[in-house]
Amino acid sequence: MPDRLPAILRPRRRTFALNLALVLAIAVSVGFLSAYFAVERGPAFGTLNLGVWEARPSQGTREADPYSAATHARTGRVPLADGEGLVFLARTDSSGALLSPACDYVIAGQAAPARLWTLVPLDAGLHLVETQGPRTSLDSRHLLRRPDGEFIVTAAARARPGNWLPTSADANGLVFALRLYDTPLTTGTGVANVPMPSIFRGDCR
Repeated sequence: MPDRLPAILRPRRRTFALNLALVLAIAVSVGFLSAYFAVERGPAFGTLNLGVWEARPSQGTREADPYSAATHARTGRVPLADGEGLVFLARTDSSGALLSPACDYVIAGQAAPARLWTLVPLDAGLHLVETQGPRTSLDSRHLLRRPDGEFIVTAAARARPGNWLPTSADANGLVFALRLYDTPLTTGTGVANVPMPSIFRGDCR
């Protein structure tokens, strides 16, 4: 069928079609990106913040938000079950600077009450990093402490005296994960004035 539009209107129709296609492409891209970041990081529903440490007590329970459930389904990570424990993540040091695998860190103070806790380094995708040390974590059972119960941990790629947490300078980002097992925090009690360690940046390469 011949095009019956006047010749003067044809360029406008093409411009409108191009603008419509551009708007649709932007809308689809924004939709996919927002869905990706929502699943990758997830909105902070029910977040518990203690200093630089962040936890989501509802993860691993029936009350878990859909974003957390989608994140665990996509990544295959299994959260600690309700009553089993709680995972705190730290992505910044105590000055607010993003943690870097190129830097050493001192993690000092006390941890929240728990029967047992472990401290591990993760990359930006929350995967366990490959280290050159014989182990990849520290736990509260094998920790040197001061007389007042406080501890000092040095997180570095190379071995350090005392409490050494191996990291990797080649990792894609750095996140510290503090897992508290059998802690009263899972019941929502004793949250006020809970001690958590501070993180201070040392030398960077």
